[in-house]
Amino acid sequence: IINEVKLSFPAKSANESFARATVSAFCMQLDPTISQLADIKTSVSEAVTNCIVHGYKHQSGTIYINMKIVEPETLIVRIRDKGCGIEDIEKAMEPMFTTAGDERAGLGFAVMQSFMDSVRVSSTPSKGTTVTLKKRLSQDDN
Repeated sequence: IINEVKLSFPAKSANESFARATVSAFCMQLDPTISQLADIKTSVSEAVTNCIVHGYKHQSGTIYINMKIVEPETLIVRIRDKGCGIEDIEKAMEPMFTTAGDERAGLGFAVMQSFMDSVRVSSTPSKGTTVTLKKRLSQDDN
């Protein structure tokens, strides 16, 4: 581990932009491209929104983010809640699947998978969910 930061904050929609900005600021030490930065910010936004909308279902709770930079030039962001959990992770990761009704598109995991090098989801019903995002930030990727 080259560098690591941990933070926690209330699961409120107003804090989604805080999470995006904080992760963005942390990964700046790897000198990401504008495109890479946009991918990371969007993926973090989707994961945090999932915690708020699905994990806590608009009830109070805390979101935990652990950011790490590891060799070679790799960012790992772990976003965790202690909410209701996911019964069927495979089903939840299918594009267009949502448990939140017509107001949600069900594309959060698909978006994360398209922007990050890897997305890992672990969850236990009634205990919470952890989403681990990983992206290698190399100027050679452009």
